[in-house]
Amino acid sequence: MFNHGLKNKKELEGHARDIRVSIIEMLAAAGSGHTGGSLGMTDVFTYLYFHFLRHDVKNPKWEMRDRLVLSNGHICPVLYATLAHAGYFPIPELLTLRKFGSRLQGHPHRHFFPIAETSSGPLGEGLSQTIGMAIAGRMDAHLKGETDGRRYVCLMGDGELNEGQNWEAFMLAGREKLSNLIVVIDRNDIQIDGFTHDIMPLEPLHHKLDAFNWHVIGANGNDFDSINDAFTKATKVGDRPVVIIAKTIPGKGVREFEGKFEWHGKAPTKEQVEPAIREIKAH
Repeated sequence: MFNHGLKNKKELEGHARDIRVSIIEMLAAAGSGHTGGSLGMTDVFTYLYFHFLRHDVKNPKWEMRDRLVLSNGHICPVLYATLAHAGYFPIPELLTLRKFGSRLQGHPHRHFFPIAETSSGPLGEGLSQTIGMAIAGRMDAHLKGETDGRRYVCLMGDGELNEGQNWEAFMLAGREKLSNLIVVIDRNDIQIDGFTHDIMPLEPLHHKLDAFNWHVIGANGNDFDSINDAFTKATKVGDRPVVIIAKTIPGKGVREFEGKFEWHGKAPTKEQVEPAIREIKAH
């Protein structure tokens, strides 16, 4: 059962540092990949896998596990690193990212990496997939005379909201009042070719989502207290789906990378690895 308190904050901060170090190492070893969003969303992933989600490392396909769908699959380095540090597979395997024959493809692929709930890469599909899971789970539970006790969490990028399919999905989930669905939008203000406010302005995002019958919560996605507060509120809503707009700093932890859209889809060079790791560990 989810504990609303955050007594393990120091432990979470330690996990986040380790995960960020692994992200730098694996991206540099691959020579390609997505740095900005992976580092920016590390705190959210750490919180989910080390505090919030019900899951079982020894039984990854446990039927009653919470479902996590990564819609913006390009930030899979943070998914892989978090799962490795949680114990799902050996940490040294992270260095095989994007290598031929590796399970760790540049975007999650369930054929190679069945721990992932979905394959992802083409943007705009993850929310629809998560809604489908939530509706199917509710139907299955209803047939058994039960209530579906699982949570369905979808992680999305803000640039991904340019995809029209998302807005159809928002409408459907609002109509269905999927109270066990939580969406986290990584509001880092960047996408591959610039800042979101220049490419396709999203504001007033909060009011738009509220109009689609979602309960909207704002959070600092790089602060564990704020993240915990948002998810605690999300579990208490009960009558409609919840979207958490998590404000994050892309490239979080390395000043050279922070807030720059150029690091959306660029990997650190081998020369940048040591100073980046030193800076991360100093925090």
